[in-house]
Amino acid sequence: MTKTLRTFFLTTNYTNFTNCANFTNLMNFTNQAKRLCCGLVAAAMVAGAMAQTGDDSFTGTWAAAAEFTGPSDMPRMSLSGTTLREVIQVSIGGQELQLQLSNEFSKEPVEIKAIYVADALDSCDIDKKTVAQLTFGKSRTLTIAPGETAMSDVFKYNLRPRQRLAVTICYGAGVPVNMTSHRGSRTTSYIATGEIAPKKKFVTAEKVDHWYNIAQLNVKTDGQVKAIAVLGNSITDGRGSTTNHQNRWPDQMAANVDCGVLNLGIGGNCVVRGGLSEPALKRFDRDILGQRGVDRLIIFQGTNDVGTSRHAEQTVNELIEAYKTLIKKAHEAGIKKVYGATITAFKGNGWYSPFHETARQVVNEWIRTSGEFDGVIDFDELTRDPNQPDKLKPELSEDWLHLNAEGYRVMGEYAAKILQTAK
Repeated sequence: MTKTLRTFFLTTNYTNFTNCANFTNLMNFTNQAKRLCCGLVAAAMVAGAMAQTGDDSFTGTWAAAAEFTGPSDMPRMSLSGTTLREVIQVSIGGQELQLQLSNEFSKEPVEIKAIYVADALDSCDIDKKTVAQLTFGKSRTLTIAPGETAMSDVFKYNLRPRQRLAVTICYGAGVPVNMTSHRGSRTTSYIATGEIAPKKKFVTAEKVDHWYNIAQLNVKTDGQVKAIAVLGNSITDGRGSTTNHQNRWPDQMAANVDCGVLNLGIGGNCVVRGGLSEPALKRFDRDILGQRGVDRLIIFQGTNDVGTSRHAEQTVNELIEAYKTLIKKAHEAGIKKVYGATITAFKGNGWYSPFHETARQVVNEWIRTSGEFDGVIDFDELTRDPNQPDKLKPELSEDWLHLNAEGYRVMGEYAAKILQTAK
């Protein structure tokens, strides 16, 4: 640890801080942390040489992190023999596309009878004049085995930047008990009974605010346009944004940059261990290095690690070493710039304490001053209350941990300016 951080810790003064026994000797590495660091470095040496998959002429315009679907996030009705219509908002446009589906977290195969895309209209309606049928290995039907993904054949489509696109999946009889999904879609999906052909009326039997099976949409750019990937938790995933309004902070950033923006946030996700879904260290190769055409990465994650921590010394050291590992892996995979975003304030949330606040401050100081990141996006400074720096500005807060739609607008526009300035 640097002298600057050690001084920062020793001079930090919070009421009742001395009662936080677990925070003693914060800046000294424990033997356990040292062992973890060695393990992370070794893992980086093995996995760091991974290159991003796929044809370099394609770039991601939309993506969602795949997750296991528990019972509470499955539809009430079975998806067997139904048609699911899901709506996404893309970032960049193009004329040639590929769609990736995922069955990675399911134990059974998923049978698909047909898939087509079209411009999304209101609710479940589509512009039928824009329909494009998808094929996989020149076949309209496919079965995706457990733990596998499937990439469609390249198809022609007039995709406009920032447009809403409907992806319609007609399921066969065989579907997993637990689908592969993205829980925090912040966007309504529609289910109809039977196989609904493009020109047939879609009658909604159930609505769910989740995405199932869809994982990536890529457009052909011949390498001329690249993408920014965002690794994050529920603040990036859009908790506190407006359902169906596409106003998460990465959406707001996408409206102000001329490149692809890929939101790989997961609600409740941690960097090192615990939390919901696979932690960032484990999912990084799939969710970040598995994207197309990414040349920049924003890492905005750590609040869940800090907020749920019982051993601050260990948590701070592990987070810092994890950031170093992710930066190294990204660079070795060809991502040119990795930006670190500071952890936003959370006083007023249930897990706040002087103990957790000091951990947040130490991690943020390292992000700002270590020089390990290629750039810093200081969301903490942007959104904190100047009169109470351990608390969000009231006008930007949803629940004193997540931001509201206005907060996400401010964050997205600010991040876009940082990225544009750094070009």
